[in-house]
Amino acid sequence: MWNLLSSSSNFVLESLETFVDSTGIALLFDGMGWSVVMIGVAFLLLYLAIKKNFEPLLLLTIAFGMLLSNLPGANMYHAELFAGGHVHWDVFVDKAGLLDYLYLGVKLGIYPCLIFLGVGAMTDFGPLIANPKSFLLGAAAQLGIFATFIGAYALGFTPAESASIGIIGGADGPTSIYLTAILAPDLLGPIAVAAYSYMALVPVIQPPIMRLLTTEKERKIKMSQLRPVSKTEKILFPLIITVIIALLLPSATPLVGCLMLGNLMKECGVVDRLSKTVQNELMNIVVIFLGITVGATATAEAFLNARTLFILLLGVIAFSFGTAGGVLLAKFMNLFAKEGKKINPLIGSAGVSAVPMAARVSQTEGQKADPSNFLLMHAMGPNVAGVVGSAVAAGILLSFLG
Repeated sequence: MWNLLSSSSNFVLESLETFVDSTGIALLFDGMGWSVVMIGVAFLLLYLAIKKNFEPLLLLTIAFGMLLSNLPGANMYHAELFAGGHVHWDVFVDKAGLLDYLYLGVKLGIYPCLIFLGVGAMTDFGPLIANPKSFLLGAAAQLGIFATFIGAYALGFTPAESASIGIIGGADGPTSIYLTAILAPDLLGPIAVAAYSYMALVPVIQPPIMRLLTTEKERKIKMSQLRPVSKTEKILFPLIITVIIALLLPSATPLVGCLMLGNLMKECGVVDRLSKTVQNELMNIVVIFLGITVGATATAEAFLNARTLFILLLGVIAFSFGTAGGVLLAKFMNLFAKEGKKINPLIGSAGVSAVPMAARVSQTEGQKADPSNFLLMHAMGPNVAGVVGSAVAAGILLSFLG
């Protein structure tokens, strides 16, 4: 009897010890407690998304994905399955957690393209068609991407990493994720956080730069009303853009093609049900999956290092250069414009692809100089051109480095 009781108590003690060792609490402070730090970062991002309304649709899901992957013992995401930029299919099925399966949509470039499909269905290219010069302003705003690419490379980042950091300057989260997942997947977490955080900070970052580079007289420039754009033009536009970009830059076709397909669904008027599905249900589902899986890549090893600080700093520089590039090109174009045809340089800052926030900032700054000035529709031209421009910039970088 005594032996039976003794063996039973030993079994209970061993079972309790095994249970305690298997809990996340026991693993929480392993490795200097970096998991605790990352959980704290996740809660900070959740606070910014919920309380401060910083890009909540994606920042909330990114933060929660970060929380899930840094909870020790949960085994929801395994960075080693994607080490070296490749999916290790030989061990994937045996080891993969839920977030590993969902991350395949990022790794294979599916989620960013589907988001571009939804963005296209919600975008009106009318202001851009009515004023084709807006294309130039949207292109100039991509200056931040290439300037930061050079700067990051000079600081010791590899060309692939430098391109992934530079794309933050386009202020286009899906494009940043798409390019980084291909070129530098180890940087995906910090780059996604930087890209979406700076998009939320557009009203803070842009106005000082806009005021610094323009005079009060320039900010008061009034632009003539845009011409009406026919339905035929709106239908032909996505078809023409898709063909031109696909022929000139095939690597940009996945993003631009999805963007233009979504826009064609909206403008043709014969697939309203598909257009509404893309804009709402599909877009919402993909945003959830994209945010959670991108956040999952922000593990302690990938996030808590000096490179992350450099990425955050270079992201601000990239965004600032992009803003400045659009404003300065508008000022340059005014040197050759007739009186009454001049461009208000404020709309050049909208060339970054934070739609429609950047256009609203142009409108706000214009009305501060002259309350009777209405720049929103004029600024929407460069703004939507910036969406195309950032995708093209990503295609250029991929063609050289991919």
